[in-house]
Amino acid sequence: MSDVDVAVVGAGVTGLASARALAQRGLTVCVLERHPHAGMDTSTHNSGVIHAGMYYPPGSLKARLCVEGRHQLYEFCSEHRVPHRKCGKLIVAHDEAERRQLEALKVRGDANGVEGLELVDRDFILAREPAVNALFALWSPETGIVEAEALVKALLRSGQDAGVIFLPGTILRSAETRGDGMVLRTDREEISAAVVVNAAGLYADDVSAMLGGETFRIYPCRGEYVQLTASKRYLVNGLVYPLPPKHSLGVHLVKTMSGDVWLGPTASFQEHKDDYEGHRLPVEAFVEPARRLLREISVDDLRLGGSGIRAKIHPPSEAFADFMIRRDRVNPLVVQASGIESPGLTSCLAVGALVADLVAGRSQTRIGRSVSSE
Repeated sequence: MSDVDVAVVGAGVTGLASARALAQRGLTVCVLERHPHAGMDTSTHNSGVIHAGMYYPPGSLKARLCVEGRHQLYEFCSEHRVPHRKCGKLIVAHDEAERRQLEALKVRGDANGVEGLELVDRDFILAREPAVNALFALWSPETGIVEAEALVKALLRSGQDAGVIFLPGTILRSAETRGDGMVLRTDREEISAAVVVNAAGLYADDVSAMLGGETFRIYPCRGEYVQLTASKRYLVNGLVYPLPPKHSLGVHLVKTMSGDVWLGPTASFQEHKDDYEGHRLPVEAFVEPARRLLREISVDDLRLGGSGIRAKIHPPSEAFADFMIRRDRVNPLVVQASGIESPGLTSCLAVGALVADLVAGRSQTRIGRSVSSE
């Protein structure tokens, strides 16, 4: 039996950043990941945007951790040579009614402490994105992009350097409380831990039930992308967004670190948590949202891209739910890091620090225990 202070379930950016923060505080930590590699679900199936923080209600965890996490993420990426770029973002509007929505978004962003937000006119837009079809925009200079796969690898390396034990291809089968901790049974071994962090993403509700924790539901919401053909990539220089609809930040344009231009993601709630490709939208479905952002785009300029699935913690009838990051209300041996959708990538280091704060008080009596792989 392995014996650790903290077991983290899930090796997306949330789990990896949490494990790293915990190990840096001197705790023994292992990370269970069902896939053969870290970050194979939501963490690497997204736009790779480093968000500034203007979208989220003031006082929410999403607002606070996005702003804190953004600063930390830029610093981490520079230190660990993770490809990234602070390219800025335009959120565009086409008429006076939409301009007023931009004004309200700026007010929210200012309240959240987002730096440098500016309402700009068509001349400003044309100087930065000549092909963009819009009259007004909100300019966010602190927004950027990051190579998500490289970030996952850097978080994993950094955590392992601090002592984190990574257990890929390890599926949690059952769990029980025993004494002052929990025993986790996998298909390989039993692991005894003082605290368990639930960072299981799309499966956080199932893991919480297995741990005897709170009852909640994860609603998988798929987002699909197309890419601009090579002959049209020159049309986009950075990030161009519409005003946010109900369930996402909108079908937007992203020029990635590799120079590709993505358009997406859509937002569609679905039943299955691992269905990335079934009943995909045709490329034709993206023409209208593309033309809302760029002039002279036709279906011939688009080709099918990837898809991702958001781990939403609210149903389609609701528009917002905050991150669930707290000591579990049923089982105090569990810390929840659940419902982590956008801006989860941006916020990951701040989320990890908060998780470590929550864990620390419970695990002090078991610091220094050795970990066996036998």
